[in-house]
Amino acid sequence: MIAVHQFLPTFAAGDAIGQHVLRLRDALREAGYESDIFADDVQPAVRRQCRPYRQFKGSGGPVLMLYHLSTGSPMAEFLAEQAGTGDRRLVVYYHNITPPEFFERWEPGAAENVRIARGELRKLAGATGFAMANSTFSEAELIDEGYGDTAVVPVLVDFAELDTTPPDPATLARGQRAAERGGAQWLFVGRLAPNKCQHDVIGAFAAYRAVFDPEARLTLVGGKTSELYHRALEQLVDELDLGGAVDLADVVTFPELLGHYRTASVFVSASEHEGFCVPLLEAMHFGVPVVARPTTAVPETVGEAGLLVDDRDPLVMAAAVHRVLSDGPLRERLVAAGRERVDHFSLERNRRRLLDVVAAHARGPGGVPRND
Repeated sequence: MIAVHQFLPTFAAGDAIGQHVLRLRDALREAGYESDIFADDVQPAVRRQCRPYRQFKGSGGPVLMLYHLSTGSPMAEFLAEQAGTGDRRLVVYYHNITPPEFFERWEPGAAENVRIARGELRKLAGATGFAMANSTFSEAELIDEGYGDTAVVPVLVDFAELDTTPPDPATLARGQRAAERGGAQWLFVGRLAPNKCQHDVIGAFAAYRAVFDPEARLTLVGGKTSELYHRALEQLVDELDLGGAVDLADVVTFPELLGHYRTASVFVSASEHEGFCVPLLEAMHFGVPVVARPTTAVPETVGEAGLLVDDRDPLVMAAAVHRVLSDGPLRERLVAAGRERVDHFSLERNRRRLLDVVAAHARGPGGVPRND
């Protein structure tokens, strides 16, 4: 049988791409494919799960080289060269690339990296046999860049892990004590980056406390992508006199993240660029209503399970959150729709979709089932 090996520039233990790659490897192996992971920059926690990409030599038979494209990497040129050697075909899984303009004023180095990545996306089109995308929004970018054979296969998320892993007791207890004192608990999960627009969440939160709920609290979970942007957020919190009401939680453990989800009143996203956004679904899994800005892939991920606010005015976002938390029937509808949305993106459904796409191409080009 053909081998399907995965390649990714950065292999991290807890992020959505790293978890997707591990679940995909397990699915491929269970389906009978030989499948290993090759990476460039690897975190210690997953070092035993992969090999350096330059050690890739193939297995002697036909190989699909599945490249997870989300950032710039010398791996792109390496795989393009490999695609013309023997019976090796290149496959791209596109997680989306943030446009460089979001980083220009904050981190010019990061802007240059994503600019390089978008150039690599364009160059790989000619060498790629077929491509998968995490959303129709991302698929449209593939088509615009010249990819002719594409399919949508959402990120593999194991929602069962959210229930089988105990939440961190300290985080849970702290959130429960805060809830007992009163006031809504806002939550957003995502790396601190300009495209995620945590500054707009903070602005809306300040308006919400001023008009509706002076005891409300906000937790922003996510590691720093830009030190300058992080410092700007801290300064904004100070200027708005939010003091102890805002927690920039940085990177947290998985049990700590579960504690935040279990004690949140509402999940608020003002992000302007998302290829998919797994945290939206994680919030829905825990029955946390979602209020979000309807940009890029967000409407596709949310469906009818969130209140979408197409207005940058912080008071409009604040009023939307107040409506969700004060209108019982609306909140119940959103929570119920959220659970249906989680089922739509179930691990079983998306594994089946992915294996169907791989099997169709393992037999040769063409014949890809379209997304249901």
